[in-house]
Order: sequence, then C-alpha cells, then structure tokens
Amino acid sequence: MRADRSRLTAQLRSAQEPTPEQLQRFATFLTRTYQREVPLNWARDESLRSGFRLQVGSDVYDWTPDGRVRQFQDYLRRLQPGENDIIPLMRQAVEEWELSATPEEIGTVVTVDSEIATVTGLDHAQYGEILVFSSGVRGMVQDLRRDGLSCILFGDGEEISAGSMVRRTLRTAGIPVGDGYLGRVVDALGVPIDGKGRIQPQDQRPLEAPAPGILDRQPVNAPMETGLLAIDSMFPIGQGQRELIIGDRQTGKTAVAVDTILNQKGKDVVCIYVAIGQKTSSVAQLVENLSRRGAMEYTCVLSAPAGASAALQYIAPYAGCALGEYFMHQGRDVLIVYDDLSKHAVAYRALSLLLERSPGREAYPGDVFYLHSRLLERSAHLSDELGGGSMTALPIVETQAGDVSAYIPTNIISITDGQIFLESDLFFSGQRPAVNVGLSVSRVGGDAQTKAVKSAAGAIRLELAQYREMEVFTQFSSDLDEATKRQLTYGQGLMRLLRQPQYAPFSQHQQVIVLVSALNHVMQDVPLEKMDAFRTGLLAYVEENAMDLCQRIDRTGLLPQEDREEIVRLARAYLAQSGGKQGG
Repeated sequence: MRADRSRLTAQLRSAQEPTPEQLQRFATFLTRTYQREVPLNWARDESLRSGFRLQVGSDVYDWTPDGRVRQFQDYLRRLQPGENDIIPLMRQAVEEWELSATPEEIGTVVTVDSEIATVTGLDHAQYGEILVFSSGVRGMVQDLRRDGLSCILFGDGEEISAGSMVRRTLRTAGIPVGDGYLGRVVDALGVPIDGKGRIQPQDQRPLEAPAPGILDRQPVNAPMETGLLAIDSMFPIGQGQRELIIGDRQTGKTAVAVDTILNQKGKDVVCIYVAIGQKTSSVAQLVENLSRRGAMEYTCVLSAPAGASAALQYIAPYAGCALGEYFMHQGRDVLIVYDDLSKHAVAYRALSLLLERSPGREAYPGDVFYLHSRLLERSAHLSDELGGGSMTALPIVETQAGDVSAYIPTNIISITDGQIFLESDLFFSGQRPAVNVGLSVSRVGGDAQTKAVKSAAGAIRLELAQYREMEVFTQFSSDLDEATKRQLTYGQGLMRLLRQPQYAPFSQHQQVIVLVSALNHVMQDVPLEKMDAFRTGLLAYVEENAMDLCQRIDRTGLLPQEDREEIVRLARAYLAQSGGKQGG
C-alpha cells in the first residue's frame, strides 16, 4: 500500500513561488487523489529551473522539464514495435502522448559502498527491479527488508553518496538480445567491449526467467558432438543436456569447451561462452583462437573478468543464459559454456556477506544451491510445439586437489546430467584430454549417441577400466605372463589413441574408423611412440580409398556390419603397408 494516509503531508518545490491560484489547484489535486485534505508546504529549490516537483510520502509528481522528458521516454519504452514500422509508431506516439499526473516513487540512499547500496522509501520496489541513482549509476534490488531494501550496483559506488535520490524504473533486470551479438564480445550488461561499434538489439529478455516445465520439454535425443574421441565415445553429450566439466586448475577444462565450440562449425549451432572471473588476457587469447579458426561467426563471448565487480560476475551467467534462450525459442540449437561456476559462487558469497545474510557451510549463503539450479534448469530440449530448439550447458567447476566432494562441486554434480572429470595425474603424464574414465559419466547422452559411434565404441570403457585396474596391480610384480603383458600393451595403445591435440576435433567418421580399428586389435603391435602418426596416416588412407564410406557414416549415423568389415580390412591393409615401409 501507499504511504500512511493518516499522516500525509505534501512538499511542493520550485524555483519561483507559486501563485495563490496555483496553490489552490495543487490542493484540489491532492484532495481528489488522496480522498482527504493534505497539508501543503512550499519550499524554494533553485536547482529546478522551471516547473514544480510535488512529494507526498514516497510518491513524487515531477512536473519539471526533466520529469516530462522522462515520462515521455518511459512511454516510448512501453511501446511494442513490429517489423519496419518504428517511424509511424514514433509519429503516433508523439501525437498521442499527453502529460499525466502519475506518481513516481523516490527513495533515499542510507549507506553505500563499492558493491551495495541500502535504500529507504521505495515501499513498492520488487526483487530484481532496476533502480536509477541520481548520478546515473544503475542497481538491481537484491534484498527486501521491513525497513528498506539493498541493491547491488552495476557501476562505481563512489559516484553515489548517502542522502542522494533513487528512482524506480518499474522494469526488471534484463539484457538486449539479437542476432547481432554473434561474433561479438560483450560485458555482463550486453554492452560491446570489442571496439566494433554498437549492436542493434532485436529484443529484450529478463535475466531471471522460469525454466521450461515438464510438458514444455522433450527427451534428449540428438547428439551434441564435441569432436573429442574420449568424450563422444564414452560420455556422449546430447542437445539439451547439462554436462559438468570438473577438475583442478590447469587440467584442460577450458580446452575441452573450446574444442566443442570449434566442432560446431557448419552445424547451425549458436555458441555462447560466458567468462566469469577470468583474466582479461585469457579471454582475449580465447577470442583470438576462435576468430583464427572461424568460430566467432557463430559465437558470442560474454565476459565479466576478474577485475569486474562481484555484481557483474554474479549476473554474467544469467545474462548469457537469457541470450541463449532468445535463440532457443527461435527453434535453434545453442551451446553455452559457463567458465566457471566456482568463481560465480565466490562472487555471490561476497555479495551475500555484504548484504549481511547468514553464512552457512564454507561461508556460502543458504540459497547457493538455488543459485545454480535455477540457472542450469533453463537448459532444455524444447517440445516441438515450442519450436524444438535446445540449449546445451557445459558448466565448468574448479576443484582443489581433486576433491569432488567439496560443497560447490557436489551441488552442481547433483544438478547436472553427468560430469567429465579431468585428472591432474593424467594431464601431467601427457594424456590430453585428461579424462578419468572411472569418475566421468553421462546420464542421458547415450540416448542421443549416433548408432555408428555407439556400435564402434563397443566395450571401450570396460577395456580401459580393466587396464587401469591391471596397471595398478602389476606395479607390485615384474613377473607377468604373456597374456597379461599383451593386455597391458593393448590398454596402453587405447589410452594413446584417445590422446588428441587441441583445436583438432574429429568428425564422426574419423571417430568410427579409429574405434573400430582399435577394438579389433589392428593397432595392437604398433609402437606407442608411432601411434599418433599411425592414426593420422590411417585416417588419410581410409578417406582416400573409401570416401563414399566416410560420407555414408556422416550422413546416416549408421554402421552396418559390411561397413565395419570394410574399415577393418582397410586398417589391416594400411598396417601392412606402413609396416613394410618401416621394415624396408
């Protein structure tokens, strides 16, 4: 409800003293609006060049030139333009607009620091609403209390002082969206930071939006191929899935995400990379790598670097998700990377402590689970009635000393549909990507895996698990039988085949060729140091001699028995050929 009417007083401000006729009109307006007589006081305000500003409790009626302009701007923002009709719409708006006596709620800053401002007087403000301070800095309502509210700041808190005025915008926080954001680098508010000029938005989407309901989704049934043999063969990702990438610092987490983005070239997939708390130099290097390989054409990079405020780091993933939803609701497929959510949780913890919320485990607030669940639940494969678009999420989380049982990792593991665990020991031993077969899993991606890759992969995961177990066991004994030695050699060869250089994703037929050849023991006797060269040569040999076979696998996603036999025959032929060369 509005201010307490039993104690209402009105304060009229202007540069010139009003005439008795004007005072009478104000008194009549107050009586009509508030259904009672309201005491009216006048005070001179030299800052008002002309017009009047009337304040009744928390209601402010601004009849100054600035207030009239602001009214007109708000009126224009509420208009909904269609295509190619903005000029007639503007003309109609100017002709039809009339100055109205609409109250504007004005608050006062009580306290302020670099991140948080406490405000009183805004009794009707809502959670997530944007506020505008007198200095022009914007903030978002984050905490509603009995005696006021707290908001996080999207600008320099030094420009705000206690006692300054705050105005409501009646709009929730959002980000401009549109096709123009592809190929660009923007900040958490959607403002370009790549020096390529302004982006013309096509729509506005709220940062916070409800996740699609049960009936608005359909099962994950189409692959989102990463191009990484180790992942696509054992832990496949489907369109609409949420697959966590987890591991210690410097174990190749971002490299996996970047390779996945590169693999979407030519597949009509929109990619969004959200950098949270990253070094600006790292983001610049990533953008350069994507540009050099032609991936920025279908990618938007949204960056809230380590030097940005905690508020901007907090809203960054929601802004990226809102941009992804714009494309998803157009029926397109979207891949979004959150790099990384552990830094996002730290930023939220900092804001929560400044907001004086009660700390819980590891000083995180009690709603830290909801922080990420409401973000990741927005990724989905929409039903055909809603266009059939999808948004696949690859959140990244950094662990400490491989501890996946820490607070934030366990939270996100429970929200996602699987995880890819990158192990430090594997990484430092030269295994790239350093995927731990035992701790990694994809809970729904197998349903979206193509029949060709599923058939070709066979029991590779079981074979590798047996190898890892045997490797540990045989460390205690040097006396090994021939069968065990052969099994170890086979396992080492498989691990070597799963090594893959960065920025070199495999196509579907290349993965099938390697897997079929390996699981049929064609590469059993190839020395480990020559395995990479053998794999490269084999792929070139098959593509040269059976291009129709390769195209058929890519086109159909199937692997009939005759195609499998053809691959094995070609692999053995290449083995004999390359072996002959080595012997000669």
